[in-house]
Amino acid sequence: MLQYLVSASVLLTVVAGQASGQTVSLAPLVEAFEPGGLASPVVSLVPAAVYFTADEMPAFPGGDAALVKFLARKLNYPAAALDRNLSGKVYLTFTVDPEGRLHNPRVVRGLGSGLDEEALRLVRLMPWWNPGKINGQPVWVTLTMPIGFRAL
Repeated sequence: MLQYLVSASVLLTVVAGQASGQTVSLAPLVEAFEPGGLASPVVSLVPAAVYFTADEMPAFPGGDAALVKFLARKLNYPAAALDRNLSGKVYLTFTVDPEGRLHNPRVVRGLGSGLDEEALRLVRLMPWWNPGKINGQPVWVTLTMPIGFRAL
């Protein structure tokens, strides 16, 4: 059986356990169909390139002040962290796509006691961001962001 596995810049063809790879240029939207011609399309979004810096970096709608207000309004301090009087910053990374959606949020450096999970929950609740741009064109940009927690 012939299957196609697609990654950011490599198309692998797997035939009976043997793999051969060749580099190809992929469009942002790749469609692959099962052999046999029946309607079972697999559609995946594949970024052409992911940047760490851009001419215009992605931004929370309304700017940093709106981001701080959003975090303060939505934050639920975990009881386990309050019991331990735990404060500090949780560093998260995520990728903003050309439409402003957030993808693959994950903790880079956490504090534990439920603070990591709370920081991830906050990022997942965020509205779409203003996308990053290079030469005026929206692009995929990966950001690392700290979220500060202070037990009072």
